[in-house]
Amino acid sequence: MSDQYAIGTPGTPWGDSEKSEWLQQQTKQRSYERDVVDVIESLKKHFDVTQYGTLDYAQFGFEDYPLYVVKTRNWQKGRPVVLVTGGVHGYETSGVHGALRFLQAKAAEYERYFNVVVAPCISPWGYETINRWNPKTIDPNRSFKEQSGVPETAQLMAYIANLNEPVLAHIDLHETTDTDNSEFRPALAARDGVIHDNWDIPDGFYLVGNSVNPEIAFQQAVLDSVATVTHIADADQHGCLIGEPIAERGLIFYKAQEYGLCMGFTNARYVTTTEVYPDSEQATPEECILAQVAAVTGGFDYVARAL
Repeated sequence: MSDQYAIGTPGTPWGDSEKSEWLQQQTKQRSYERDVVDVIESLKKHFDVTQYGTLDYAQFGFEDYPLYVVKTRNWQKGRPVVLVTGGVHGYETSGVHGALRFLQAKAAEYERYFNVVVAPCISPWGYETINRWNPKTIDPNRSFKEQSGVPETAQLMAYIANLNEPVLAHIDLHETTDTDNSEFRPALAARDGVIHDNWDIPDGFYLVGNSVNPEIAFQQAVLDSVATVTHIADADQHGCLIGEPIAERGLIFYKAQEYGLCMGFTNARYVTTTEVYPDSEQATPEECILAQVAAVTGGFDYVARAL
């Protein structure tokens, strides 16, 4: 594979023309309405559904996307709030469908302990076009910062803030895919005019915790639950996952707030980001979805016991 991306000049950051060229190459490949919104509509029998915002993307030749959260119906003031987010990176399919499956199969079981909030697909344009970025070549999962102006992040942050309830636990559902190295990291390097540095893609499930709030026992509870469904990723020959040293098997840490990661914006005590590997020969798409559900239930079970 060549290190030179198809757009731009190596070593020179993209300007407006290169970003426009990239956008013109993006096409709708699947349906947010059919795959996500129709499922959310079916959940209205048992949950409260709120449209918290809109992505005004008709301006880019696509469509405007309504943004939804789903909440447990018996909301009680003062009861701990737990949050599940999916589709921050729209192309990470099991994050979206894991959040929806959790709602369909498990969320009601936690209503006696928590007020549950689920945002299943934060980046629907990314879901439809199978992209990590939004149309302006911005990564939403580096944009959960005040005044970022990124609509995918700003609207969710405003909604959660307006709940006026602290979030006790937050689980953010992601994937690490082969296209991270074949497409998305080369595109990032080209956009920023830097050297493209591949990393090994871990074969299996792992977690990224918040380094300022590690909660190791919580992380281990999530991993133990997932291990009943799929395999946990082993470290590479350097003792790392995606270039970061492991803290425990299947666990690394990032500075969530500093990087603008979704898992950091709530300041929750119990927080983690999941990563599954859908391209593994040892896993199926369904197994990846089930692993996401197991991550959420393992984490929430731990938090319920800690109350």
